[in-house]
Amino acid sequence: MKTAETRPPSNLHSHIGFWLRYVSNHVSHAFAQKLLDSGVTVAEWVILREMFDRDGTAPSDLAELTGLTRGAISKLADRLIAKQLLARTHARDDRRYQTLALTTAGRILVPTLANLADENDEQFFAALSPKQRKRLLNTLKKLVQANHLSTLPTE
Repeated sequence: MKTAETRPPSNLHSHIGFWLRYVSNHVSHAFAQKLLDSGVTVAEWVILREMFDRDGTAPSDLAELTGLTRGAISKLADRLIAKQLLARTHARDDRRYQTLALTTAGRILVPTLANLADENDEQFFAALSPKQRKRLLNTLKKLVQANHLSTLPTE
């Protein structure tokens, strides 16, 4: 019987993780390229889309929602504020407390960017039938749940 020490190392292409990363990298890169004209990064898109369904959110709540650090949220918020896509409001009685909300320009931009995300998915997953897409999506969600994953992909 061969042991781990005597068995040849597994082939790179035999790993599911390799194939997931291979597809993910290409899907993500293509989406990042589609976003270039909008001036928004993938990480900024994640924040914009999460903010779209909310009237206003504390940065700490956004950090918890996305799994990003408060520092990362602060940097992303600063960039989006500079692009006039997000606004920051301070509480009158406590300037430490702030709320982030989409500006009108941000609210208008999100559906356009969502269409780009939809087009990107269609481009990469067109080879799968609707039933196969649903099965893949359910399988990936099951893996997220089983592994207690909570940080949203931003790269």
